[in-house]
Amino acid sequence: MQTIKPIIGITMGDAAGVGPEIILKSFEHDIVHESSRAFVIGDASILERAKGFTGSTKSINRISQPSEAKFEREAIDCLDLNLLSEDLPVGQVSPEAGNAAFQYLAKAISLANAKEIDAICTAPLNKEALQKGGHMYPGHTEILAELTGTKDFSMMLSAPNLKVIHVTTHVGIIDAINMITPERVLHVIQLAHDTLTKAGIENPKIAVCGINPHAGENGLFGYGEEEEKVIPAVEKAKAAGIDVQGPLPADTLFFRTVRGDFDIVVAMYHDQGHAPVKVLGLEAGVNITVGLPIIRTSVDHGTAFDIAGTGKADEKSLVEALRQAVELAPKK
Repeated sequence: MQTIKPIIGITMGDAAGVGPEIILKSFEHDIVHESSRAFVIGDASILERAKGFTGSTKSINRISQPSEAKFEREAIDCLDLNLLSEDLPVGQVSPEAGNAAFQYLAKAISLANAKEIDAICTAPLNKEALQKGGHMYPGHTEILAELTGTKDFSMMLSAPNLKVIHVTTHVGIIDAINMITPERVLHVIQLAHDTLTKAGIENPKIAVCGINPHAGENGLFGYGEEEEKVIPAVEKAKAAGIDVQGPLPADTLFFRTVRGDFDIVVAMYHDQGHAPVKVLGLEAGVNITVGLPIIRTSVDHGTAFDIAGTGKADEKSLVEALRQAVELAPKK
């Protein structure tokens, strides 16, 4: 039986950034058309303007609902929310663009909840613009969680030879350590196991970072955080049959994982997990929110205001995010 190509809704993100440009460039790749039925959720006039930045010759087909999309190679379907003027300043923080980015995502979530699309792929938003636009969230992940009613979720970053899932993300380091509990660590280990198992990795090998340098080195560093917060979770996961090791020193663990010793790393806080992935190259990284009732993938870079409007932005991360959205989407 032939698999039906999934319908992917691509949100434009912050329209003052590089989102419109990388979207246009992505639709030049054959894999996008061959593997999916993708359309944009955003402002058609902004896409039209971005054609001048990228040299794209594709026409923009304005639609009001997914069923109107034609999915033709010569055109890009855009579910046009018509929220912004085409003279929106490029490369600047804009409350209007921040609000629009939120509305694009809210629309995509509504469509995914209604099963009108199979997955969401997001272009980057700007956190300052988002909040100035009246939406007090630290990022995409938290919006997705609230609008889907999800309490237990995690951010997973995926790059060639390295996958990282986070116990905490967009909070300060002191708050992050306070938020780490054995229950939360165990839940993220289980999310990592379930996500990779569904992706076809049988009995995935999971490594858990320590909180302190050298994973505390038997109490030499820190105040017993590993013994209190991490080790009980690892022991419970092992008892449940999960192939997991830890806590392990973060300074060598990511090298070992890239080498092939493990399938995924459980990171304790934002920079512990993000920095190693981004060293491998922003163009290769993909951000995936796991634990949601819907599939969401994203680029692993920001709005790049410094090069917005120049046509220089690299679309490879968005193409990879689309590929992984297709891979994770329910099969029909």
